[in-house]
Amino acid sequence: MNEELNRRSFIQKSTAASLALAVAPNIVFGNKDDRKVRLGFIGVGLQGTGLLKMCLSMDDVEVNAICDIDKAAAARAQKLVEKSGRKKPALYTKDEEDYNNLVERDDLDGVIIATPWVWHTPMAIATMKAQKYCAPEVWGASSIDEIWQLVKTSEETGMPCMMLENHNYDRDSMAILNMVRKGLFGELIHCQCGYQHDLRDVKFRPGAEFGAKGENEARWRTDHSVKRNGDLYPTHGIGPIANCLDIDRGNRFVTLTATATKARGLHNYIVEKGGQDHPNAKVQFALGDIVTTVIKCANGETVIINHDTNLPRPYSNMYRVQGTKGLWMEDNMSIYLEGTSPEHSWEDFEPYMKKYEHPLWKNFMNDGVRGGHGGAGFLKTRAFVESVKRQIPTPIDVYDTASWAVITPLTEMSIAQGSEPIEFPDFTMGNWMRRKPIFGLHGEF
Repeated sequence: MNEELNRRSFIQKSTAASLALAVAPNIVFGNKDDRKVRLGFIGVGLQGTGLLKMCLSMDDVEVNAICDIDKAAAARAQKLVEKSGRKKPALYTKDEEDYNNLVERDDLDGVIIATPWVWHTPMAIATMKAQKYCAPEVWGASSIDEIWQLVKTSEETGMPCMMLENHNYDRDSMAILNMVRKGLFGELIHCQCGYQHDLRDVKFRPGAEFGAKGENEARWRTDHSVKRNGDLYPTHGIGPIANCLDIDRGNRFVTLTATATKARGLHNYIVEKGGQDHPNAKVQFALGDIVTTVIKCANGETVIINHDTNLPRPYSNMYRVQGTKGLWMEDNMSIYLEGTSPEHSWEDFEPYMKKYEHPLWKNFMNDGVRGGHGGAGFLKTRAFVESVKRQIPTPIDVYDTASWAVITPLTEMSIAQGSEPIEFPDFTMGNWMRRKPIFGLHGEF
């Protein structure tokens, strides 16, 4: 009984505070509050360094501690902080568990996590238990159980966990969300999304190497493709679509099925770069070249997600938002609205994006777009910093984080069982029926 009362209280307080944020003045730009946000960083490789640089561009951020088992990477990050005119941050480089010492510091308000995926959940849990806000970079979970642990820890501690999903803050995604909320697509029926990104030169670097001989992400990321068969990276696609469908806020994912093709792309790349006799040419990859997932929602919508990283192709998130009055498609950046567009003819989306520009992006463009991923990287990071600064719930909360990250183990289960439907966990325990949409309201986060 006490556990359920704590859960209910946590959700009610989070919802109330988030709704208060939604009607507050714009606080992303032009904020006069001179309070400092004290951050720690766990992981300062390529992604972590990018996040660090964005935070160092913010006058109200202090970086007091950095953790990375790569001592050279940690030292480089420390110098970046000093070069920005801030005091030298403490380093934690002793071993893989040294992050536990970082999160216990009393001069930190929040921790940003940008490490290999298997570490995100334990590091986020340790951060929340130490009464710090946590912001893990995007990842697909290794198990359903670890995501339940993440949710329960956030509820028990009252500390937010915000996945740093930049695609929620893309200019086109936020314009589409604005249009969805204005009813331009009518009642939503079907959506599509995915992560379609040729990552062969990321998974093998240099040449045909990975693992101990690899560089950067090739040291650890490729191993997931060797051992796992599922949608390993679903959040770039599903994040913006979940906002459009009000997932865990009046709607939820109910069931999931997944199917994988055969695996050929990574082997062929190894042969191309290293030759037939290269040792890695003997590696058997579990990950199918294309993984297709279909999700059924409580309100009757369907969602298709594609994971396509092992074959030659241009980048695409495959977004499609379709309702009773029309649809938008990312791949040709086109839109069709019944009664507005020429009959049965596509229109260019650009004029619509300008007309229905999300207020957050209007302010961002006036203030000066900056940061990675076309500005979305800055916006997600700033949203976390502002939440920590004001001690309010984050715009992407632990339930969002959970519902997106858990797609990975669910797809693995479905594929292993011959594409059988898998029930989607309800991390809100029924509270999705009462929770209200908060993301991107009134020009804030």
